[in-house]
Amino acid sequence: MTAARKPMTCFISGGMSGLGRALASEYLRRGADVAIFDLQVKRDVLQELESHRQSTSQKIVAYAASVTDFETLTAAVEQATSAIGSPVLAINSAGIQRAQPFEQLSGDDFEQVIQVNLIGSRNFAAAVLPSMDEGSRLALVASMAGFTANYSYAAYSASKFGVIGLGKVLRMEHKPRGIDVSLICPPEVDTPMVVDEQKNMHPASRKLKSIGGSLSLEEAITGILAGLDAGRTVIIPGGKAKLTYFCNRYLPDFVMNGLVDRIVDSELKKMSSAAAPAAGEP
Repeated sequence: MTAARKPMTCFISGGMSGLGRALASEYLRRGADVAIFDLQVKRDVLQELESHRQSTSQKIVAYAASVTDFETLTAAVEQATSAIGSPVLAINSAGIQRAQPFEQLSGDDFEQVIQVNLIGSRNFAAAVLPSMDEGSRLALVASMAGFTANYSYAAYSASKFGVIGLGKVLRMEHKPRGIDVSLICPPEVDTPMVVDEQKNMHPASRKLKSIGGSLSLEEAITGILAGLDAGRTVIIPGGKAKLTYFCNRYLPDFVMNGLVDRIVDSELKKMSSAAAPAAGEP
């Protein structure tokens, strides 16, 4: 493993909030030029990001483009390339979550998660790779949910398992060109998407997620930046998340399945017991 080339030009999808915004801020602090792609350009966020530049010569550009719209995204990437140059680091951070038990999850919600998280990763990669040169790096934000399934995560895990498979193939195909690919797989991170999810999170989901741990945004960014700087292929911030990944990869399925089944069964029984008195009330 060799250290990654210092990125002086970064393209980041989903850069108006969450992980993407935090990564854009850090690379601006490092002196890089940054291009952001998101559903809408928020002027207050853009102004806040501009304040993190180390010099007025640094460029930051932002474009309204959904990762699900390949033509619009490609046009925006081409504009960004003309404005600040080819990306040395391109990070796909755009993503959504729809967490419900499978039988309660609508087909439309399932498809939307796949379209944004998986097809969006494909579209971002296809848009940026043609302009990337030797020594550059593509990073796809996947998730620990792409290695370990979770209760009520049918859509999200399916999409993130797909992102990991996509990333592994892209690494294989683009290594001969001198382009590296990283998969960023954090556990639960304190972002707006997760805060919203926690309002109605299933107890079994919450218990299982606690195994992989939870990180503040600052902790996650520190781990992600360290992984990108080191040129790692798989980047997992957080000690508990690394342990979970190790166990899931090396322990037999029956061991992991047994642990998960016990946790799910326990949480479902707690829910049933809590609901029982209410059901008996007149």
